[in-house]
Amino acid sequence: MELRHLRYFVAVAKYLSFTAAAESLGVAQPPLSQQIRDLEDEVGTALFERTTRRVTLTRAGHDFHVQALAILERAGEAVERARAIGAGTAGIINIGLTGSMLAGPLGPALWDFARTYPAVDLRIHEMSPDRQIAMLKSGQTDLSFLRCPPEDADLIRVCAWTETVRVVLPRGHRLATGALRLSDLRDERFVFLRLSDSLFANYLWDCCAEAGFVPSITYQAVEAASLTSLVASGLGIAIIPEFVARLAHADVVYRPLEGPPIRADVFALWMAPKAPLIANFVDLVRSGPAPAD
Repeated sequence: MELRHLRYFVAVAKYLSFTAAAESLGVAQPPLSQQIRDLEDEVGTALFERTTRRVTLTRAGHDFHVQALAILERAGEAVERARAIGAGTAGIINIGLTGSMLAGPLGPALWDFARTYPAVDLRIHEMSPDRQIAMLKSGQTDLSFLRCPPEDADLIRVCAWTETVRVVLPRGHRLATGALRLSDLRDERFVFLRLSDSLFANYLWDCCAEAGFVPSITYQAVEAASLTSLVASGLGIAIIPEFVARLAHADVVYRPLEGPPIRADVFALWMAPKAPLIANFVDLVRSGPAPAD
């Protein structure tokens, strides 16, 4: 049974006239009558009672009409949704990230995208950076946002936004005022992003080494946002992305670094090919927040 048969049947049921139905469908009457006979043969019962004066639905025809209308409606919905997914205006995006990413442009972008594309289901999955790569490659997520992503031929990456870093110091620390260079931190204790699963943490470690010292690390965390609380607790100082530093904390101060810039740029990563839905979301993130109404 084809959808064409259902459309023909619904037209005849609407007009109760093969002639009028054929005209509305733009087909000749004899082929239409044959299609209805073929449908009745397939169903195994008569759907219309035909006389020389009129056409009426049988009891089975009445029930079949209800079901046929529902099937055609669902088929139409399926077509529209498929077209919307193809255009990138509907569907599901599974996004892997660390929670601190939401402190930057990604947070407002999620709101803007949800408002612009209400038929898209955005699903956020917080996880460590190394786990994000594994989830992308297994198809469990569609998109990730990472600092210092690995070189990987299987992944496409673009810079989503640029960012530098700030130093987090306990309030009242001797370095809390005045100009500050990375080399000034050589004698400090650090709380650090976890080196075992963050290439960004390793990059920060390398920056310290280039400044002439190996950081003395007292504690490591997965989330950059957690480092501020650790600094406030007196466990050390930290280097964090500048947007994370916007999350104010009463017991710490945030200081910029002079000298060669330390980058904390964020990259969007996905597996090829780039689906329209992913393209629309990445484009919105890269374009920045929408103007306020």
